[in-house]
Amino acid sequence: MDPTLAGSILQMLRRDLGAFEDELERFPSDEAVWVLPEGIANSAGTLALHVSGNLLHYVGALLGGTGYVRDRAAEFSQRGLSREELRERLQEARAVVDQVLPGLSDESLRDPFPDPPEALPRAPTVLVLLHLVTHLAYHLGQANYHRRLTVG
Repeated sequence: MDPTLAGSILQMLRRDLGAFEDELERFPSDEAVWVLPEGIANSAGTLALHVSGNLLHYVGALLGGTGYVRDRAAEFSQRGLSREELRERLQEARAVVDQVLPGLSDESLRDPFPDPPEALPRAPTVLVLLHLVTHLAYHLGQANYHRRLTVG
């Protein structure tokens, strides 16, 4: 286990990305990840696209300079991907956090985050990364709830 703050954040992101992959596998079919129970705005498939796009943008493009160009609208409008395609997106996000976060020093975590989310203007990098951890965990919980609502 990496005792640095960036290493700890990496550990949490890896854990929840893996748990999201496991959650998708628990759905009985590819179609089931796209079911929307009444009163629910986003399917588990949509949530998987959103959390992977979020990490690919904030960690990959903004911190790692990967060149990833986010299409946030597509994260919420795209439908019909298989569970395998969704897992691949989550694995792509995991590869990016694996690549970028180990290179961050505790000092760089205090620097302002480049182009932070609107809710965190002028925030230090560590705060934005913690936001990304909780954002992922929140949507993982939603996906779990959606599965239990739709398939038991």
